[in-house]
Amino acid sequence: MNMAKRFEDKVVVVTGGSEGIGLATAKLFAAEGARVYVSGRRADKLEQAVREIGNGAVGVPGDAAKLDDLDRLYARVQADHGRLDVLFANAGTASTEAKPLGMIGEEDFDGLFNLNVRGLLFSVQKALPLMSQGGAIVLNGSVAGVKGFPGQSLYNASKAAVRSFARSWTADLKERGIRVNVVAPGGTETRLMRDYLEARPGMEDVLKQVVPLGRLGEPDEIGRAVLFLASAESSYIAGVELFVDGGSVAV
Repeated sequence: MNMAKRFEDKVVVVTGGSEGIGLATAKLFAAEGARVYVSGRRADKLEQAVREIGNGAVGVPGDAAKLDDLDRLYARVQADHGRLDVLFANAGTASTEAKPLGMIGEEDFDGLFNLNVRGLLFSVQKALPLMSQGGAIVLNGSVAGVKGFPGQSLYNASKAAVRSFARSWTADLKERGIRVNVVAPGGTETRLMRDYLEARPGMEDVLKQVVPLGRLGEPDEIGRAVLFLASAESSYIAGVELFVDGGSVAV
């Protein structure tokens, strides 16, 4: 297998692809020959991302929590190629403010679950008519889905839902040979993570102490795991949650 061109002429969609893990992953797909489509809520950041991705990448502005925006994204892919080979359902959010039980408001729940759960579900469901036989879907989860981080129960639960979706959808899509897997990052050097750490002085040192590799991950490291799960190299892997976390869950 030519490792440099595993996705030659494959059509790939990355939601939330204008920064962080999504952008890093989109760049890796494009470098391996994919025809990449990225979505994002901010048009200016999306335009910049498309320039960085290069290789003919296409940006479609939109919010993954809004069904009309998802329809517009997939209509563009349909018009251009009539198929979709890989979906990285990456769009998601987190709160930098701790909200322990007793302090959670309706707006807190809606903000997290509308994007992390509802948006992810419909990002996948609306892609299905375009998905090729034997295609691949990778969902962006988190180590939070198996942990009980204090003050983050909404985020933790939203990522546990992502892991559950992968199990169920693997069964739902088996007749079409579409594999569904989860990449579960640990602490990763993104804007969201940096905002979280800056709001909590000393937390970065604590985090590094509980990670056996002693550091935060880089977006590219998550992206390489996504490409593995989306490629033919993982052809007998389905319904799994791959932790890319420096060993923090396993050790």
